[in-house]
Amino acid sequence: MMRSFFAKLFVCRFHLKSQWLILLAALYFTTALNLGLWRYFIAHLEISGIRMFFFGISVPVFIFTALYLIFNFILVPYLAKPLLIFLLAVSSVTNYFMCNFGAFIDSNMIRNALETNSREAFDLVTFHAISWVVLGGVIPSLFLLFTKIEYHVFRKECRIRLSAIFGCALVIGGIAALFFKEYAAFGRNHREMPRLINPVNYLHATVRYYRLQSLVNRQLQRLDETAKLVPYEDAAPTVFIMIVGETARSANFSLNGYPRETTPLLSREDVISFKNVYSCGTATAISVPCMFSNMPKNRFNADNAKYSENLVDLMQQTGFQVLWRENDDGCKGVCNRVPHENMVQMNDIRYCDGKSCFDEVLLENLEAYLANVKKDAFIVLHAIGSHGPTYYKRYPDSFKKFTPACDTADIQKCTREEIVNTYDNTILYTDFIVSKAIHTLKKFPHLESGLLYVSDHGESLGENNVYLHGLPYAMAPDEQKKVPMILWMSENMKKFDHLDYACIAKKAEENRYSHDNLFHTLLALMEIKSSTYDKSLDIFDECRLDPLP
Repeated sequence: MMRSFFAKLFVCRFHLKSQWLILLAALYFTTALNLGLWRYFIAHLEISGIRMFFFGISVPVFIFTALYLIFNFILVPYLAKPLLIFLLAVSSVTNYFMCNFGAFIDSNMIRNALETNSREAFDLVTFHAISWVVLGGVIPSLFLLFTKIEYHVFRKECRIRLSAIFGCALVIGGIAALFFKEYAAFGRNHREMPRLINPVNYLHATVRYYRLQSLVNRQLQRLDETAKLVPYEDAAPTVFIMIVGETARSANFSLNGYPRETTPLLSREDVISFKNVYSCGTATAISVPCMFSNMPKNRFNADNAKYSENLVDLMQQTGFQVLWRENDDGCKGVCNRVPHENMVQMNDIRYCDGKSCFDEVLLENLEAYLANVKKDAFIVLHAIGSHGPTYYKRYPDSFKKFTPACDTADIQKCTREEIVNTYDNTILYTDFIVSKAIHTLKKFPHLESGLLYVSDHGESLGENNVYLHGLPYAMAPDEQKKVPMILWMSENMKKFDHLDYACIAKKAEENRYSHDNLFHTLLALMEIKSSTYDKSLDIFDECRLDPLP
């Protein structure tokens, strides 16, 4: 029966003239597949008079005309259907993310999508997301699939299209002549708006991403072949743990003044919380390589970073025993040349479900590892932390303190209270992980040990209808850029590195820092002499009681 139904459907195909197809496609993309664009535009349009009112009306006309113009060029026989089906599918996905999470599509977002692993991708696949894609992309594609497109003979088709293109040019030219000043002013004040125009946004972003990729196929660049370890005189090996957090925002740490107690264990430790620290990016693919790079944010390029050594390379080169433990979505190339362990692949059933692991897995056998350390060691623990939207999967049930929680990936269906509760539970669990790592180091009082926790970027939890992270840095809110950074040092490290801990604590309260400071601060703290070191970016320099050797 089903076979006969589809057979009849193929026979009873709809018929549509090519020009009607182009017109309807432009209209559908302008309206149904650009909901995020119009929400943004309405929110930011200030109608201060009759001229701005007509400017507001002209914008959807301009977008429709521009898309109609583009479709007249690209929707040609044999290519029209597959191309439109592809654009409908991708645009329905981007439309979902722009509408529901406040996402903006640029080359960095394309990088995030291409570097996303299956676990992270499946966390985003929900009934709500599937509904958007089916309604916005699949159903229109099925109608298109069973529609016969009728084209005129070549010359007449060309003549009709040229007339349409000429008409579009007149409309666009007329709008530009009438409202150039308003378009220029609005565009200057809202440079991010083009990143919301489906399908132009992701097509342009993809081309730009691959163009940048094509420029960096080169040999690995050494940072400093003459770098060497020049330690103070002491007999204790240095062991330092750096915990790279994921999606933790400074505002939700009670150590930083958050009224809810989310860091009860760390508040009992002799730690320093840096209250004013900004990330290098708003996504892991940018922030993690930037954190370990000697390039400051204003010169950092993720593509270039892939072909350059970083902090952990210098550590290993100068004699450190380096270990990177991975429990997030990859080290983004940072750990490629040093010993590393993927905790998800190891799939310890006490902490893992085959797709992801609780961060406690990072501490497994850490005590035994430290017991066998015979020389200076640098250990990086890359946590999954507060990675959304499935915040509820980031902590065991025993850490479900703040309720009611949002136990679904469809966070838009949850109340703001539920989202914040679930997110705060992830911070509570992070507090446990960091404090447990400190207690493990305390078991080896003979070592010169220390720990630094710093997140890669923050997170939006629905403020101004924005969720998750990844907004272009220039327009991203502080929730996505301001990150926690917490320092702990053993008495041996304070003593043998000649550091005034109280001085560091004072500066942590008063000064603003960023990921730019990490490379130079850690390089000096590990007592490595290198031409890449910039004293002005070393957080501890002014608190050093004795100059570096």
